[in-house]
Amino acid sequence: MKESPKKNVIVLCSGGMDSVVALHWAAQKHSVTLALSFDYGSKHNDREIPCAALQAKALGLPHFTLQLGFMKDCFESHLLKNGAAIPMGHYEEASMRQTVVPFRNGIMLSVAAGLAESKGASGLVIAAHAGDHAIYPDCREEFMQSMGDAIRLGTYAEVEVIRPFIDRSKAEITRLGNELGVDFAQTWSCYVGGEIHCGECGTCVERREAFELAGVPDPTSYLNSPPLPPKPDKC
Repeated sequence: MKESPKKNVIVLCSGGMDSVVALHWAAQKHSVTLALSFDYGSKHNDREIPCAALQAKALGLPHFTLQLGFMKDCFESHLLKNGAAIPMGHYEEASMRQTVVPFRNGIMLSVAAGLAESKGASGLVIAAHAGDHAIYPDCREEFMQSMGDAIRLGTYAEVEVIRPFIDRSKAEITRLGNELGVDFAQTWSCYVGGEIHCGECGTCVERREAFELAGVPDPTSYLNSPPLPPKPDKC
């Protein structure tokens, strides 16, 4: 994609692989105002957010966490602490739709846009990538374009939503992160949110597969490492 001119940006950084690579990418391409995490009551927030804070500190950048507890209290999703068990299997299985938090990216981008305007930033960096599209409607290109238009039109600074990975696979993002020197051991993917990655939920499978396809050594400790499940057939 065509790169935007250098801006003061806020990076939405959960502490997962993709957002951490986006943070490192933004630190090279833009001036990062802060790394922004959201505590919305997911099962793995307590594992992810410390990784985001550590990565920001390593880059000499401020890190800020916003509380969105109403999502846990009001929304239905297996990903949330009050939800049912996280499904195991391939990340493209239909069962992974159970982990969708309704309109999560729309809410977070809206809040981040207000924060950007308040902090004098003119860009928001989000790590939505090509592999997200099938499962998550608020990661798809049509949504991101529309949300980007709404944020630009709804802010005096005409805040731009910057999506450096929208056409990249997770393996490509992993390869880029390796080139940028990202410490992937200090990132978190597992939706189960235990002491170590479970190795079998959809996000663990996606993580393991990404390292394998990228040809990058995987530094992650997994509770279980069975053979990767096959990708489901498309109907």
